[in-house]
Amino acid sequence: MKVLVTAALPYANGDVHLGTLAGSNLPADIYARYLRSRGVDVLHVCGTDEHGVPITIQAEKEGVSPQQLVDKYYDRISTSFRHFGIQFDNFSRTSRPLHREVAQAFFLTLHHRGLFETKVVEQFHCSNCRRFLPDRYVEGTCPYCSSEGARGDQCDNCGRWLEPSQLVEPRCKICGKQPRLTKTQHWFFKLSLFQERLREWIESKRHWKENVRNFCQNLLEEGLRDRPFTRDLSWGVPFPVEGAEGKVVYVWYEALIGYISSTIEWAHTRGDPDRWQDYWKDSSCKLVHFIGKDNIIFHAIVWPAMLMGHGEYVLPTDIPANEFITLDKKQMSTSRNWAVWLPDYLEHFEPDPLRYALTINAPETSDSDFTWRDFQLRNNSELADIYGNFINRTLGFVHGFLGGRIPSLHDLTSDDRKFNDLITSSHHRVGEFMETFQLRKALKELMALAAEGNRYFDYARPWETRKTDRKKCETAIALCSKLVTVFSVLAEPFLPFTSEKTRNMLGIDRQGWDSVPEIDVSGLQIRKPVVLFQKVPDEVIDSQVQKLSRPTTEAPSSASIDLSEFERLDIRVAEVLSAHTVKGADTLLRLTLSVGGEEVEVVAGIAQHYTPEQLPGKKLVLLRNLKPAVIRGIKSQGMILAGTHDDRLALIVPDQDLPSGSKVS
Repeated sequence: MKVLVTAALPYANGDVHLGTLAGSNLPADIYARYLRSRGVDVLHVCGTDEHGVPITIQAEKEGVSPQQLVDKYYDRISTSFRHFGIQFDNFSRTSRPLHREVAQAFFLTLHHRGLFETKVVEQFHCSNCRRFLPDRYVEGTCPYCSSEGARGDQCDNCGRWLEPSQLVEPRCKICGKQPRLTKTQHWFFKLSLFQERLREWIESKRHWKENVRNFCQNLLEEGLRDRPFTRDLSWGVPFPVEGAEGKVVYVWYEALIGYISSTIEWAHTRGDPDRWQDYWKDSSCKLVHFIGKDNIIFHAIVWPAMLMGHGEYVLPTDIPANEFITLDKKQMSTSRNWAVWLPDYLEHFEPDPLRYALTINAPETSDSDFTWRDFQLRNNSELADIYGNFINRTLGFVHGFLGGRIPSLHDLTSDDRKFNDLITSSHHRVGEFMETFQLRKALKELMALAAEGNRYFDYARPWETRKTDRKKCETAIALCSKLVTVFSVLAEPFLPFTSEKTRNMLGIDRQGWDSVPEIDVSGLQIRKPVVLFQKVPDEVIDSQVQKLSRPTTEAPSSASIDLSEFERLDIRVAEVLSAHTVKGADTLLRLTLSVGGEEVEVVAGIAQHYTPEQLPGKKLVLLRNLKPAVIRGIKSQGMILAGTHDDRLALIVPDQDLPSGSKVS
C-alpha cells in the first residue's frame, strides 16, 4: 500500500503559529510517522505558499521585495518545523521554477479541455491602495448571519461561500477605505459542470469526518457556481493562456498544485524523476490531505473538480479536517499578531510538551482553546507526573538496584498476566484510533496505559519485594521495562524526541509498530536514566501570559520617566568568559559572564549575529537586576544590551577598557 500525506501549505508572510500546527502540520506528521512505523510506503510532502496579495503587502511593510520576504520566511518556517520534529520527505515552495512549470502545465490542460471561460466582471478596486482587491482583501458584514469581519470569499462564522459584492458595507482590508466596483476580465473555471459528479463522489465518502461531509453536502445543495481563476496581480504564477497577460492564477488554486510539484521535486532529488507518478497516477495510492476547516471548500470541492477535469491524477481518499484552535478564546491571527509563534516557543521550551498539549486537546470535532496555564498543567501533571514518572521510576530501579540489567520474567500471577496482556495488545488499541485519524483518543489511550503502569508498579511494590521475594520483584520490573520499551514505539509519532531519549536509555534501535507483541528486553544492559520532562515553574508561564496581555498594535512608549526609575536599573560592564550554542534553538547562545568577580549565566538571542568563538574576552553591558527567567531549562540571570536596525544586531560595548562590574549610569 502507498499513502501520500500532505499538510496545508503555510503562508510565507510570517512565522508558524500554533493554529497552523494544530490544524494540519502536526496531525499530518503524527499520522505519517505512524505509517512509517507500520512499514507502509508513505510519502509526506508540503511546502510554503508564497504568492498572492498578503505576500506583497507584507513585503511593502518590511521594505523588501516579495522574493526577499518569502526567502526569509521559507528559511524560518522550515527551520521551525525541523526543530519541532515535523518530518517531511520533501518541503518545497511555490516560488520555485519547477512549481510554476507544473502549475502552468496543469492549467493549460484544463484550458485545452474547455474548462475555462472569460467574463467581464466588476471587481472591487481600492483607489487609496491603487490595486484590485482579491476576495480575502474585501471585508464586511456577512449577508447570511450578519457576522462582522466576513471576507469576500467566505464567512468563517457560518461557513458560507461568498462573493465580495454580497458583503454588507464592504471595506478594503489593507487601508479600511470603501472600495469601488470596477470592470475587469477574468478566466472562470467551470466548477458547475462537476456538480453531480462531485455529489456522487462525496456520497461515496461515508467514512469521512462529519464536519467535512456536512459542509460539502450543504454547499452542493446550494448549487456550485463557476469560480474566477485569475487575479490582476504581478506576483504569482502567470495564467498561461493567450490574452491573459498581466493575470496570475488565484493563489488558493495555484497552491493546491504545490502538492504535485513538491512530489515531483522529491522524485528529482532522489534521481528517479518518474517516481512521483507511483503516488499521483496509481489508483491504489491513498491521498490524505490534513487541513483546517477553513480549507474544506478548496480541498473537498474545488481541488477534486480540478483533478477530475485534468483526468490523470488520483482523487483524495481522506480529508481529516480539524476545527479551529483559539488562543485564550480568540482566533489566532498573523495579521493581528495574536498567536503563540513557534520560533518563540522553541527558544523557551522543548518540542514534545507542545506536541503533546496540542494533540491531547486537538480540535478534531469542535473548536478547542490553548492557554499557557493548561500547557503548564499538561506538562507538569501528565507528562512529568504520569508518563515521565513511570519511565524514570522503572529504569531508575533497574539502574539503582539491579545493576543496570533488566531482569527476566518468572512465574506470572493473574495480575501479572493481565498487565502483560494489556501491554502486548496496546498497539492494536492505539492503532485503531490512528487509522481513523482519532489522534487525540490514541494519545489518551497511551496516557491511560502509563497511568496503569504506575498503578501496577505501586501494587507490585518492588522496593519491598527485592528484599523479600526476588523473583516477584524481577518479574514486576521486567514487565514495567517491557512497557517502557513499548512506549518508545507507540509514543514516537507523538513524542519523537522523548522516544529517542527512551531508546538511548535502553540502548536499543527503533522498533516497528507491529513488533510490540514480541518485544523482549530481558537481560538488556541499560544506560543511566535521565529525567524526561522538567516541570515548568509558575514564573515562566507568567512571563508568557504577560506577552499576550501586551497590546499588539501599540507603539513603544516614549513617555518621560523620573531619574529615580532609571536608577532602579542595575546596569554593569560584564566580561564574557565562555559562550555556547543552545541545543534546538538557532537564535540562542548561553553566555557565562564575569561581573566584578561574580559569575552569572545569561541566555541571549544573538546566535544569528555572533558565533560562540567571537565572544569570550569581550566586554558587554548587562542589565543585572532583571528578574531571572528559565529559558530552555537554563536560568538566565540578566539581559545583555544591544542595538537593532532592520535585521542587524550589534552588542553595546564600552569604548574604553573598564573592569567588569563597573556601574553604567
